[in-house]
Amino acid sequence: MYRWVEKIVLACCEPLSRSLPSSRGEDYPSLWSKDLEKHSCGKFSFATVSGNPVCEDYGLVEPGRQGTFVGIYDGHGGPQASRFACDNLSRHLIRLAQERRTIDEEVLTNAFAATEQAFLHLVRERFDDDPLIASKGSCCLVGVIWNGTLYVANLGDSRAVLGHDHIERPNRIVAVQLTNDHNASNVAIRNELTALHPDDPNIVVYERNAWRVRGIIQVTRALGDAYLKNKDFALSTSYPKFHLKVPITRPVVRDDPEISSRNLQAVDRFVIFASDGLWELLTNEKAVEIVNTYPKKGIARRLLVSALDEAARVKKIKYDELKKIGRNERRNFHDDLTVVVLFIDHNMLNRRLSVPGMTVRGFVNAAPQRSTFNIAQQQPGNEEELGDMP
Repeated sequence: MYRWVEKIVLACCEPLSRSLPSSRGEDYPSLWSKDLEKHSCGKFSFATVSGNPVCEDYGLVEPGRQGTFVGIYDGHGGPQASRFACDNLSRHLIRLAQERRTIDEEVLTNAFAATEQAFLHLVRERFDDDPLIASKGSCCLVGVIWNGTLYVANLGDSRAVLGHDHIERPNRIVAVQLTNDHNASNVAIRNELTALHPDDPNIVVYERNAWRVRGIIQVTRALGDAYLKNKDFALSTSYPKFHLKVPITRPVVRDDPEISSRNLQAVDRFVIFASDGLWELLTNEKAVEIVNTYPKKGIARRLLVSALDEAARVKKIKYDELKKIGRNERRNFHDDLTVVVLFIDHNMLNRRLSVPGMTVRGFVNAAPQRSTFNIAQQQPGNEEELGDMP
């Protein structure tokens, strides 16, 4: 079946419960979205919805002159670490890339390290007055398109999934997971932890229906979580949720990201960047199928609505009933969800843009700001205004 025919048929047959909410999110409480914006080599769609009383997810898209930056920051213990990462990681990346006049895996590694060091410095400054800051952490997923290469760096269990055309069957789309989930529920990750900590019999414990590091946290790599990295930030029994019965002698949560790179190919059509709240409800294949089937405009919002529809189904209630769940009870039905769908226009990959795009932050209704994602000096020739992109 031709793709355009398939799209029409599926759209007509779609259940009413999956109908799209408006861009302001009236269809679902606390849903925010940007339907379709421009970046350096295509367009992107961005949406987020909170499950926690205070959303712990932060997202950022920086579409600049020579490339595009995407950040998904999924906090735990509170929003402090994810907000800090959103405010600072891209800034460190830009500074380091300008010094090197390029972006590569070493620059990404150093940007993560600089952000981690800055946050731990903040923890040290505030620890005496606010010891719980040592329990704040965040997963960090970053994607960068630079000179025709896609770089992906990840701490935690947010996930990037590529959608590309099947080489032998052009009307089919293939889902390729670009990241590993750093989560103790993964057998390979548990085995890795056990091998790295042979002297710690409690390094992974099954607690509260899940495998957890020291029985506390499911993710095994994250920014922050100072009390799981440095014994100086150990929390007392006054904070039983975060209290370590056996003190640590070395970090039990890692802060080094896994980084991969891919030279973008003609078959590569889009990348989905999302916090684990989405992937708990949709498979890679289902998410890629949705993006491939429906129009680009509002596609991130559509992914969230599909995930929320699945959350309602799992709890054996209707989507309309889920919408009525109060802010303080919503986390029992779904997590915070943040998703960016980055479409790749291969005709744009080799063009240099004379004007940067507008920075977009999830859930922030501030006035738009020019992107600061500018790495190299502007080269003459073959320039194009971002506002004139098709």
